[in-house]
Amino acid sequence: MLINLNILVIGGDDRNLEVIHNLAIAGANVYLLGFDQLTFDNPKIHQSRLNEVDLTVIDAITLPVAGTDETGKVEATYSNKTIILSEELISQTPAHCIIYTGTSQPFLDTLTTLTQRKLVRLFDRDDVAILNSIPTAEGALKLAMEQTDRTIHGSKVMVLGFGRVGTTVARLFSSVGANVRVGVRKSVNMARITEMGLTPIRLADLEKEISDIDICINTIPHQILDSNIIATMSTSTLIIDLASKPGGTDFKFADNKGLNAIHALGLPGKTAPKTAGIILADILSEELSGIEFKK
Repeated sequence: MLINLNILVIGGDDRNLEVIHNLAIAGANVYLLGFDQLTFDNPKIHQSRLNEVDLTVIDAITLPVAGTDETGKVEATYSNKTIILSEELISQTPAHCIIYTGTSQPFLDTLTTLTQRKLVRLFDRDDVAILNSIPTAEGALKLAMEQTDRTIHGSKVMVLGFGRVGTTVARLFSSVGANVRVGVRKSVNMARITEMGLTPIRLADLEKEISDIDICINTIPHQILDSNIIATMSTSTLIIDLASKPGGTDFKFADNKGLNAIHALGLPGKTAPKTAGIILADILSEELSGIEFKK
């Protein structure tokens, strides 16, 4: 239980609504910034303005999955007001205040270092990333169905990367009948891909292996689909890039060649926000209940 904890939720989307409700049910006092277009019945949930929040009593701050942008701006789906984190704001919180985010940009890393506040990136946890890979893969499948004029069954699909997301994506597309190849570097991954009944491809051979692909799904967070690779691809190939910004695709070159290349960020929040929100809420509650805050 989170009785007597004071948690500030700043911005977010439908996923964060699940976080808010679950934290309040667990007994925390939940203060909100960036949700002024909504109303809440639970007396533990408090709508706030920045100048009204007593930051000196806040034990933890939760941010949207993406954290902030490069200027400190926080995405807030349910507010028209601009919310920007600053050193002055964070410094008003107690020294024990923990800041939770999904991922972080250099701005947030620097801000928490300057203010000496602990920053927890929830997506660094294997359990969160694996569970979150499920709505990500389903979202990629939905996109593929919408953006192509043929069935996924029988399509030639290339998945780049075999990490926590790539594995789930490859398995899901294979399960609906796609002919799945997986591009990797490590021999151990090639063995596992073979064991799964899929076709392993060495990334070093990607240029000669990708010309007949119908759908290419990238999960590698650095540019793997460069101009040399894209030049060998058919103009009918759909590219779905799931990697975090800036992605792994030369989008400008792909566009110039006439390929449909989609940087599909935040798919869990778009395709299955309730499930994605419950995943975050459960992990946050577990994290917070295991901490003894020194007040």
